[in-house]
Amino acid sequence: MAAEPTDERVVEVASEAAEGVVLSRYRQADLVDFDVTITFEDGVLEVDVYVNPPADADADADEVADEAARAARDAVDELFGE
Repeated sequence: MAAEPTDERVVEVASEAAEGVVLSRYRQADLVDFDVTITFEDGVLEVDVYVNPPADADADADEVADEAARAARDAVDELFGE
């Protein structure tokens, strides 16, 4: 039986997934600001994604943030499913 991932590994995997979604929609240099905050304590994953895109961005910031949060949760589900 495989060992459970550490809390740090869970946060790392979730952060990478969320950031990957944001950076696939916007060039990092064009973003006004973005922040991904992940916590994993007592088996509870909390994901908060904030995106402030440039004024002329095509992608909707709220939709991208929601997609990034879902990607983070999916990545953690996959991590525990290995």
